[in-house]
This record gives sequence, structure tokens and C-alpha cells, in this order.
Amino acid sequence: MHSPWTDLIGNRVLWAAVAGWLVAQGIKVLLALVVTRKFEPSYIFAAGGMPSSHSALVMGLATGVARVQGLGSVYFALAAVFAGVVMYDAAGVRRAVSKQARILNLMMDDFFHERGLDVHRLGELIGHTPVEVFAGAALGIALGLVFTA
Repeated sequence: MHSPWTDLIGNRVLWAAVAGWLVAQGIKVLLALVVTRKFEPSYIFAAGGMPSSHSALVMGLATGVARVQGLGSVYFALAAVFAGVVMYDAAGVRRAVSKQARILNLMMDDFFHERGLDVHRLGELIGHTPVEVFAGAALGIALGLVFTA
């Protein structure tokens, strides 16, 4: 009897995308450990930083689809457009949000600290620089090639 779980577990394209995200997040943790000399478990799920796990995920997906379905397939077209939107968002909109959060945190520190009030800071590690997006994309392409070889 054929099981849908077998299909899911054997889906090389899915695993290329998942591996892109996992490896990128692992690299973030290792880089933070090297730079700060302390283990930062919060980086396991951090949305920003080097390399972009979003870019690694979508490029792993797009590369896997290209290898399995072909560059001329509708599936590749969908994956490529999806990857472009995600990476544009990571380097554009989400990067702007990171900059705004940093400025708002400075303003809140000035305003609330003087008054002795405790306020939660906004997350600043949200978006990506173009280099972080490129590094994530390169990682995703490499893993897509490996998982669909």
C-alpha cells in the first residue's frame, strides 16, 4: 500500500528548502557564537542576520524545482517568482522595519529610562542587507543542487 508519508519523506525538493532554512539558522548561531563568544539560542529562530534563511529556503525550493521539473515548467516559474518576492521583501521592506525599530528603541530608551519606566524593546533583527540575502540565496542554490542530484 502506498503511503502519502512516503511521498512526503521522499520529497527531495521539500528537503532542499528545509535544509536551506536549517543550515542558515545554524550558521547564524555559529556566527553569533564567534562574534559574541556566547551561545545565543534566540538566533535559532531569528528572522534577520547572516545568512538570510528566507533566501536559503526559497532558493533551495526554486533550485530543487528547476532540477526536478525543469526550467520551463510552471512549477519553476511559481517558485522563482515566489523566491524573488521573498528576497525583495527581506532586503527591502523588512530591512526598513529593522531600521525603524532601532530608531524607536533609542527614542523609547531616552523617553522611558529618564522616567524609570520599564518598556519592552522592539525586535531589531528583522530584515537583511543585500549581502545577507545573496549569501542565503547562494546557500539555498547549493543545497538545492545537493538534495536533487
